[in-house]
Amino acid sequence: APESLMQALEDLDYLAALDDDGNLSEVGIIMSEFPLDPQLAKALIASCEFDCVEEMVSLAAMLTGSAGSVRGVGWHRSEGLTRACAASVSPCFVPPAPHLEEAVAARRRALLHPHGDHFTLINVFNAFHQHNTDEGWCRKHAVSAEALRLAGVVRAELLEVMQRIELPISPPAFGTDSNLLNLQRALISGYFLKVARDIDGSGNYVMLTHKHVAHLSPGCCYLLRRPPPRPPPWVLYHEFTISQDNCLRVVSEIQPQMLVELAPQYYLSNLPPSESRDLLAQLRHEVVAPQETPVGPAPQETP
Repeated sequence: APESLMQALEDLDYLAALDDDGNLSEVGIIMSEFPLDPQLAKALIASCEFDCVEEMVSLAAMLTGSAGSVRGVGWHRSEGLTRACAASVSPCFVPPAPHLEEAVAARRRALLHPHGDHFTLINVFNAFHQHNTDEGWCRKHAVSAEALRLAGVVRAELLEVMQRIELPISPPAFGTDSNLLNLQRALISGYFLKVARDIDGSGNYVMLTHKHVAHLSPGCCYLLRRPPPRPPPWVLYHEFTISQDNCLRVVSEIQPQMLVELAPQYYLSNLPPSESRDLLAQLRHEVVAPQETPVGPAPQETP
Protein backbone atom coordinates (compact mmCIF):
# COMPACT_ATOMS: atom_id res chain seq x y z
CA ALA A 1 0.00 0.00 0.00
CA PRO A 2 1.27 3.54 -0.71
CA GLU A 3 0.69 4.46 2.92
CA SER A 4 2.96 1.62 4.06
CA LEU A 5 5.70 2.69 1.67
CA MET A 6 5.47 6.28 2.86
CA GLN A 7 5.62 5.14 6.49
CA ALA A 8 8.69 3.04 5.72
CA LEU A 9 10.43 6.03 4.10
CA GLU A 10 9.51 8.20 7.08
CA ASP A 11 10.93 5.61 9.50
CA LEU A 12 14.18 5.43 7.50
CA ASP A 13 14.37 9.21 7.59
CA TYR A 14 13.98 9.23 11.39
CA LEU A 15 16.80 6.65 11.58
CA ALA A 16 19.04 9.00 9.54
CA ALA A 17 19.30 6.34 6.83
CA LEU A 18 18.28 8.77 4.04
CA ASP A 19 19.74 12.08 2.91
CA ASP A 20 17.77 15.16 1.85
CA ASP A 21 17.33 13.73 -1.67
CA GLY A 22 15.93 10.42 -0.44
CA ASN A 23 19.09 8.44 -1.21
CA LEU A 24 20.90 6.29 1.31
CA SER A 25 23.00 8.39 3.67
CA GLU A 26 26.40 7.27 4.93
CA VAL A 27 24.68 5.72 7.94
CA GLY A 28 22.08 4.11 5.66
CA ILE A 29 24.79 2.53 3.51
CA ILE A 30 26.38 0.98 6.61
CA MET A 31 22.96 -0.19 7.85
CA SER A 32 22.30 -1.89 4.50
CA GLU A 33 25.38 -4.07 5.01
CA PHE A 34 23.73 -5.96 7.86
CA PRO A 35 21.19 -8.83 7.54
CA LEU A 36 18.94 -7.03 10.01
CA ASP A 37 15.86 -4.84 10.00
CA PRO A 38 16.78 -1.13 9.90
CA GLN A 39 16.07 -0.45 13.56
CA LEU A 40 18.24 -3.31 14.76
CA ALA A 41 20.98 -2.37 12.30
CA LYS A 42 20.94 1.20 13.65
CA ALA A 43 21.14 -0.11 17.24
CA LEU A 44 24.12 -2.29 16.31
CA ILE A 45 25.91 0.67 14.73
CA ALA A 46 25.13 2.78 17.82
CA SER A 47 26.68 0.08 20.01
CA CYS A 48 30.05 1.02 18.46
CA GLU A 49 29.64 4.51 19.88
CA PHE A 50 28.51 3.26 23.29
CA ASP A 51 31.11 0.47 23.65
CA CYS A 52 28.70 -2.46 23.94
CA VAL A 53 29.24 -4.24 20.61
CA GLU A 54 29.86 -7.73 22.04
CA GLU A 55 26.53 -7.71 23.85
CA MET A 56 24.54 -6.05 21.08
CA VAL A 57 25.78 -8.46 18.43
CA SER A 58 24.66 -11.39 20.63
CA LEU A 59 21.26 -9.76 21.07
CA ALA A 60 20.93 -9.08 17.34
CA ALA A 61 21.72 -12.72 16.62
CA MET A 62 19.13 -13.90 19.14
CA LEU A 63 16.46 -11.61 17.68
CA THR A 64 17.06 -12.64 14.06
CA GLY A 65 18.87 -15.98 14.03
CA SER A 66 15.77 -18.04 14.73
CA ALA A 67 13.95 -16.57 11.74
CA GLY A 68 15.79 -18.66 9.21
CA SER A 69 19.13 -20.19 8.42
CA VAL A 70 21.85 -17.89 7.15
CA ARG A 71 22.10 -20.27 4.25
CA GLY A 72 18.42 -21.22 4.22
CA VAL A 73 14.94 -19.76 4.45
CA GLY A 74 14.85 -16.00 4.82
CA TRP A 75 18.49 -15.33 3.93
CA HIS A 76 20.30 -14.92 0.65
CA ARG A 77 23.46 -13.36 -0.70
CA SER A 78 23.29 -10.61 -3.29
CA GLU A 79 26.34 -8.79 -4.69
CA GLY A 80 28.39 -9.96 -1.74
CA LEU A 81 25.98 -8.56 0.85
CA THR A 82 23.95 -10.71 3.20
CA ARG A 83 20.37 -9.70 3.81
CA ALA A 84 17.53 -11.02 5.91
CA CYS A 85 14.09 -11.24 4.36
CA ALA A 86 11.12 -10.78 6.64
CA ALA A 87 13.08 -11.83 9.71
CA SER A 88 10.96 -11.94 12.86
CA VAL A 89 11.31 -12.87 16.49
CA SER A 90 11.19 -16.60 17.15
CA PRO A 91 11.51 -17.24 20.88
CA CYS A 92 14.26 -19.61 21.96
CA PHE A 93 12.03 -20.92 24.75
CA VAL A 94 9.95 -24.02 24.00
CA PRO A 95 6.97 -25.43 25.95
CA PRO A 96 8.13 -27.92 28.60
CA ALA A 97 6.45 -31.25 29.27
CA PRO A 98 3.40 -30.75 31.52
CA HIS A 99 4.89 -32.68 34.46
CA LEU A 100 8.07 -30.58 34.28
CA GLU A 101 6.51 -27.13 34.00
CA GLU A 102 7.13 -26.09 37.61
CA ALA A 103 10.75 -27.29 37.67
CA VAL A 104 11.52 -25.70 34.29
CA ALA A 105 9.91 -22.40 35.35
CA ALA A 106 12.14 -22.29 38.42
CA ARG A 107 15.27 -22.91 36.32
CA ARG A 108 14.25 -20.31 33.76
CA ARG A 109 13.75 -17.68 36.44
CA ALA A 110 17.46 -17.90 37.15
CA LEU A 111 18.07 -16.70 33.58
CA LEU A 112 15.69 -13.73 33.77
CA HIS A 113 17.37 -10.36 33.83
CA PRO A 114 15.76 -7.69 36.03
CA HIS A 115 16.12 -5.03 33.32
CA GLY A 116 14.12 -6.76 30.61
CA ASP A 117 13.76 -9.34 27.87
CA HIS A 118 16.60 -7.99 25.72
CA PHE A 119 19.04 -8.58 28.55
CA THR A 120 17.47 -11.96 29.30
CA LEU A 121 18.17 -13.07 25.73
CA ILE A 122 21.83 -12.16 26.19
CA ASN A 123 21.80 -14.11 29.47
CA VAL A 124 20.42 -17.18 27.71
CA PHE A 125 22.93 -16.98 24.86
CA ASN A 126 25.86 -16.58 27.27
CA ALA A 127 24.66 -19.40 29.53
CA PHE A 128 24.29 -21.75 26.55
CA HIS A 129 27.93 -21.22 25.60
CA GLN A 130 29.13 -21.30 29.20
CA HIS A 131 27.64 -24.80 29.32
CA ASN A 132 29.49 -25.73 26.11
CA THR A 133 26.30 -25.73 23.99
CA ASP A 134 25.08 -28.74 25.99
CA GLU A 135 21.72 -30.06 24.79
CA GLY A 136 21.04 -31.50 28.25
CA TRP A 137 21.19 -27.97 29.66
CA CYS A 138 18.76 -26.88 26.94
CA ARG A 139 16.29 -29.64 27.83
CA LYS A 140 16.43 -28.73 31.53
CA HIS A 141 15.60 -25.12 30.73
CA ALA A 142 13.25 -25.94 27.82
CA VAL A 143 15.16 -23.82 25.32
CA SER A 144 15.82 -24.67 21.69
CA ALA A 145 19.39 -25.84 21.13
CA GLU A 146 18.85 -25.47 17.38
CA ALA A 147 17.77 -21.82 17.72
CA LEU A 148 20.74 -21.03 19.96
CA ARG A 149 23.23 -22.73 17.65
CA LEU A 150 21.78 -20.79 14.73
CA ALA A 151 22.09 -17.57 16.72
CA GLY A 152 25.77 -18.40 17.14
CA VAL A 153 26.16 -18.74 13.37
CA VAL A 154 24.40 -15.43 12.76
CA ARG A 155 26.49 -13.74 15.44
CA ALA A 156 29.70 -14.88 13.75
CA GLU A 157 28.47 -13.54 10.42
CA LEU A 158 27.53 -10.18 11.92
CA LEU A 159 31.01 -9.87 13.39
CA GLU A 160 32.49 -10.70 9.99
CA VAL A 161 30.48 -7.86 8.45
CA MET A 162 31.64 -5.45 11.14
CA GLN A 163 35.27 -6.43 10.63
CA ARG A 164 34.95 -6.15 6.86
CA ILE A 165 33.63 -2.59 7.02
CA GLU A 166 36.07 -1.77 9.84
CA LEU A 167 33.65 -0.92 12.62
CA PRO A 168 35.18 -0.91 16.13
CA ILE A 169 34.35 -3.91 18.33
CA SER A 170 34.47 -3.21 22.07
CA PRO A 171 35.38 -5.93 24.60
CA PRO A 172 32.63 -7.72 26.57
CA ALA A 173 31.42 -6.06 29.76
CA PHE A 174 27.97 -7.60 30.32
CA GLY A 175 26.80 -7.27 33.90
CA THR A 176 28.41 -3.93 34.71
CA ASP A 177 26.29 -0.86 35.41
CA SER A 178 27.93 1.13 32.63
CA ASN A 179 27.33 -1.66 30.13
CA LEU A 180 23.65 -1.81 31.11
CA LEU A 181 23.22 1.92 30.47
CA ASN A 182 25.16 1.75 27.22
CA LEU A 183 23.02 -1.13 25.94
CA GLN A 184 19.89 0.87 26.76
CA ARG A 185 21.30 3.86 24.88
CA ALA A 186 22.16 1.75 21.84
CA LEU A 187 18.70 0.14 21.84
CA ILE A 188 16.94 3.50 22.09
CA SER A 189 19.08 4.85 19.24
CA GLY A 190 17.52 2.23 16.97
CA TYR A 191 14.16 1.53 18.59
CA PHE A 192 12.81 4.95 19.60
CA LEU A 193 10.07 4.22 17.04
CA LYS A 194 8.93 1.31 19.24
CA VAL A 195 8.28 2.80 22.66
CA ALA A 196 5.16 2.48 24.78
CA ARG A 197 3.97 3.96 28.07
CA ASP A 198 1.84 2.39 30.80
CA ILE A 199 -1.09 4.78 31.06
CA ASP A 200 -2.71 3.51 34.26
CA GLY A 201 -0.06 1.60 36.20
CA SER A 202 -1.65 -1.78 35.50
CA GLY A 203 0.14 -2.80 32.30
CA ASN A 204 -2.02 -1.10 29.68
CA TYR A 205 0.53 0.30 27.24
CA VAL A 206 -0.15 2.97 24.64
CA MET A 207 2.39 3.09 21.83
CA LEU A 208 3.80 6.52 21.17
CA THR A 209 3.36 6.42 17.39
CA HIS A 210 -0.37 5.60 17.40
CA LYS A 211 -3.35 5.01 19.67
CA HIS A 212 -3.13 1.22 20.01
CA VAL A 213 -3.25 -0.16 23.54
CA ALA A 214 -1.31 -3.39 24.14
CA HIS A 215 -0.15 -5.61 26.99
CA LEU A 216 3.00 -7.46 27.86
CA SER A 217 3.36 -10.93 26.37
CA PRO A 218 2.80 -13.80 28.87
CA GLY A 219 6.41 -14.81 28.26
CA CYS A 220 7.74 -11.38 29.27
CA CYS A 221 10.34 -11.52 32.04
CA TYR A 222 8.41 -8.96 34.08
CA LEU A 223 5.47 -11.38 34.32
CA LEU A 224 7.58 -14.50 34.94
CA ARG A 225 9.51 -13.19 37.94
CA ARG A 226 8.28 -14.13 41.41
CA PRO A 227 6.83 -12.02 42.83
CA PRO A 228 6.11 -10.07 39.64
CA PRO A 229 7.41 -6.48 39.84
CA ARG A 230 5.29 -3.47 38.99
CA PRO A 231 4.78 -2.97 35.26
CA PRO A 232 7.54 -0.72 33.91
CA PRO A 233 6.20 2.81 33.22
CA TRP A 234 8.07 3.15 29.89
CA VAL A 235 9.19 0.27 27.70
CA LEU A 236 10.96 -0.35 24.43
CA TYR A 237 9.66 -3.35 22.47
CA HIS A 238 10.84 -5.38 19.52
CA GLU A 239 7.52 -6.55 18.12
CA PHE A 240 3.82 -5.78 18.39
CA THR A 241 1.36 -8.52 17.42
CA ILE A 242 -2.04 -6.94 16.93
CA SER A 243 -3.43 -9.79 14.82
CA GLN A 244 -2.93 -12.48 17.48
CA ASP A 245 -3.04 -11.32 21.08
CA ASN A 246 -2.38 -7.58 21.06
CA CYS A 247 0.91 -8.06 22.88
CA LEU A 248 4.28 -6.38 23.02
CA ARG A 249 7.06 -8.93 22.65
CA VAL A 250 10.68 -8.68 23.80
CA VAL A 251 10.24 -5.74 26.15
CA SER A 252 12.69 -3.82 28.33
CA GLU A 253 12.23 -0.82 30.59
CA ILE A 254 13.71 2.51 29.53
CA GLN A 255 13.92 5.94 31.09
CA PRO A 256 12.07 8.66 29.13
CA GLN A 257 15.00 11.02 29.76
CA MET A 258 17.15 8.79 27.52
CA LEU A 259 14.46 8.86 24.85
CA VAL A 260 14.44 12.66 24.88
CA GLU A 261 18.23 12.78 24.64
CA LEU A 262 18.67 10.19 21.87
CA ALA A 263 15.58 10.31 19.65
CA PRO A 264 15.50 12.95 16.88
CA GLN A 265 13.75 16.11 18.00
CA TYR A 266 11.66 16.24 14.84
CA TYR A 267 10.44 12.69 15.55
CA LEU A 268 9.32 13.70 19.05
CA SER A 269 7.64 16.81 17.65
CA ASN A 270 5.69 14.73 15.11
CA LEU A 271 4.22 12.31 17.65
CA PRO A 272 0.40 12.31 17.80
CA PRO A 273 -0.98 14.62 20.51
CA SER A 274 -1.13 12.70 23.79
CA GLU A 275 -0.19 12.88 27.44
CA SER A 276 2.97 10.91 26.61
CA ARG A 277 4.05 13.54 24.09
CA ASP A 278 3.37 16.30 26.62
CA LEU A 279 5.52 14.52 29.21
CA LEU A 280 8.37 14.14 26.72
CA ALA A 281 8.06 17.80 25.71
CA GLN A 282 8.36 18.81 29.38
CA LEU A 283 11.41 16.58 29.80
CA ARG A 284 12.89 18.06 26.65
CA HIS A 285 12.41 21.55 28.03
CA GLU A 286 14.09 20.56 31.30
CA VAL A 287 17.05 19.10 29.41
CA VAL A 288 17.47 21.94 26.91
CA ALA A 289 16.66 24.96 29.10
CA PRO A 290 19.79 24.76 31.31
CA GLN A 291 21.98 24.41 28.21
CA GLU A 292 20.44 27.50 26.61
CA THR A 293 20.67 29.72 29.70
CA PRO A 294 23.01 32.57 28.72
CA VAL A 295 26.02 33.06 30.89
CA GLY A 296 26.57 36.80 31.34
CA PRO A 297 29.51 38.64 32.81
CA ALA A 298 30.00 38.40 36.54
CA PRO A 299 28.38 41.29 38.40
CA GLN A 300 30.85 43.99 39.29
CA GLU A 301 31.18 45.10 42.85
CA THR A 302 29.87 48.54 43.63
CA PRO A 303 32.64 50.77 44.97
